[in-house]
Order: sequence, then C-alpha cells, then structure tokens
Amino acid sequence: MEAPWVDGLTIPEVLERTAARFGPRDALVFPELRYRKPWTQLLADVRRTARALMALGVEKGEHVGVWSTNWPQWVVLQFACAEIGAVLVNINPAYRAHELEYVLRQADITTLFLTDRFKGTDYPAVLGEIPPGALPRLKRAISIHSAAAPGLQAWPEFLARAAEVSERGLARRRAQVAPDDVANIQYTSGTTGFPKGAMLTHRNLLMNAWHVGERQSFGPDDRLCLPVPFYHCFGC
Repeated sequence: MEAPWVDGLTIPEVLERTAARFGPRDALVFPELRYRKPWTQLLADVRRTARALMALGVEKGEHVGVWSTNWPQWVVLQFACAEIGAVLVNINPAYRAHELEYVLRQADITTLFLTDRFKGTDYPAVLGEIPPGALPRLKRAISIHSAAAPGLQAWPEFLARAAEVSERGLARRRAQVAPDDVANIQYTSGTTGFPKGAMLTHRNLLMNAWHVGERQSFGPDDRLCLPVPFYHCFGC
C-alpha cells in the first residue's frame, strides 16, 4: 500500500497544502453561530492566532489548555498551537474545580483558554475556586469570547497581540516543528483513578485522520457533522 501523503509532514504543512488546494471551499461551519470559513480564511485566522500566542510568550513545547465547549475558537487554537510547536491540552468542559486543578498542574499548563458558561457552570468562577498558589506554572487565562470576566483577557485583546509578531517570525518558528513533536495531550476519563494524559504527535494525529478518512471513503465533496465534544478523541 502506498504511504499516505501526510506521512512525514506536520499539521501546519498539511493545513497549508489543503488551503492551497481547496482554498474557497468551506473548511469550518457552525450553522447556529452563522459562522462559515473557507480554507484560505481558516489558515489566515490560524496564523494570526499563532502570532498572538507567540506575542504572549508561548514557547515551543509549552502546554496550552483549552477548557471549553464546541466553539470555532477551539478549532483555530488547535491548529495555531501546532503552528508554533506548542502542545494543546484538551480539558473536559464538565470538570469541577478539583479536577481542573489536577489537570492544570499535572499537564504543566502555562496558558489556559476557557469559555464563559454552559448548563449553569460559570467557568471563570470555577477557575477562581482553585486556591492561590496552587498553579505555579499557570501564567495567563484568556476568554475565547469578546467579553471576559474580571482577571481574564478577552479574545479580541488577545488577537490584537498578533501585530507584535511578523509573518516572518512565525515562519521561523513553524520551521522548527517536526512530525514527531508532541502536538496534543488528551486525558482519559479517570473512571478507575486519576485521569492520565496521552501524548500525541503531529504524525499520530495526521495518520489517524488520514486512515479514518480513507476507511470511510471521504472525498473533497463530503461534509462531516461533528455534534460530539471537541475535547475528546473523535471531535478533536
């Protein structure tokens, strides 16, 4: 069997090639939000977000947590972290304070992106329940929305930081990313003990996606509906 074309590439390289080939086609659609982005615009949003992450000081190999339900920003952050060699850590949006504290500490998360509320859960309030000093590695918490609770930076303010980093600077960082670098950490449910993090590389994620698509005979005219949580393996 011929090797998959994604083998030996990084997530940023695959995204760039996909945008070059299918630029005007839909890449990401959220009907309820009236959100629709073609591949060219998704790539531009990802790179702007990646430059904003660099402006914050996020380094290669640094762990960035996303604690949120399904929003477009979740997808953009997943690709943006890969662009700069950072590691996206998926955090279960159902976590309470003690579970969140465990994962933030255990995964050495330095930057946390979070939603505001869902089903009665006030996410900034839950984060605020964690005792001061319990998270020595956490440097910053950012809302994925246009308005943020006190102590959090709002998404537009975060994105504005992108102006501090050039496209050339991003390209230099992107060139340092390798297929066998860890790109993602996903946690088990913790049913029989504390949740355990599984480290996935760019190659792990790309080969899995390619083989799943091949098994289902996906083509460029197909659309995949994802009603499942982004934080878990299939949604991610």
